[in-house]
Amino acid sequence: MVRTVLATDLDGTFLGGSSDERATLYDWIAQRRDEIVLIFVSGRGLDFMRGLAKELPVQPDHMVGDVGTSVACGPWYSPLPQMEQWLDASWPADAHALIEETMQRHPGLSEQPVVGGRRRSYYYKDPAHAHAARQDVQELGFDVLISDNLYFDVLPRGVQKGPTLLRTLQALDLPAHRTLVAGDTLNDLSMFDTGLAGVAVGNREAALDAAIRNHGNVYRSPHTGAAGVLDALQRFHRTEDSHGFITGHRLSPAAL
Repeated sequence: MVRTVLATDLDGTFLGGSSDERATLYDWIAQRRDEIVLIFVSGRGLDFMRGLAKELPVQPDHMVGDVGTSVACGPWYSPLPQMEQWLDASWPADAHALIEETMQRHPGLSEQPVVGGRRRSYYYKDPAHAHAARQDVQELGFDVLISDNLYFDVLPRGVQKGPTLLRTLQALDLPAHRTLVAGDTLNDLSMFDTGLAGVAVGNREAALDAAIRNHGNVYRSPHTGAAGVLDALQRFHRTEDSHGFITGHRLSPAAL
């Protein structure tokens, strides 16, 4: 049996919406647990997600954390050697020192207190400060992800949620054509850029909505948070391929 893979962001997406909406989504997955592979793909760290998994009525099969810079798989949420090698090779030994020295020139950004994975993460208030810092950091050879009008993540070049998810699917021999990605902010854009079938939930960031305007692989659900995930997951799970999901529902009036 070819199972459906749900690769979902957490805050505002899988964890978004009312308690009833979340319960409905989790119950729907629980009733079909042998048919669904659940992957959390989050800016949150692996420790947070491990703790969350103990509290939820459905647990993820795998985790992609820290905006794509850490991965944990299987029942014990263990590292995948091939993923660790790729991520380590993307993050130079002196990365933290180089970034810290550069960011000292940008006092308008404040460092987030607890961050894992191969990244450095900051908060910002003034977009002008964030864009100035981004230029300096990119000149060092790193990528910068600005999202939700608050977060400034310094990442290895070419490493974000989307690229890491694709490599994880390949490493685990999971079917890309049966994978649905879900998100709500710009740090989820790289998942939609993969070409995988996707759903941007109704409470999506305005900047994300603009960025996916021409993404034919993404269904823009009118429903927020968990309800938006369930809206798309039910549609996707009963189709034979992602193309049928998109052509059948992406351009419906309710989605526009």
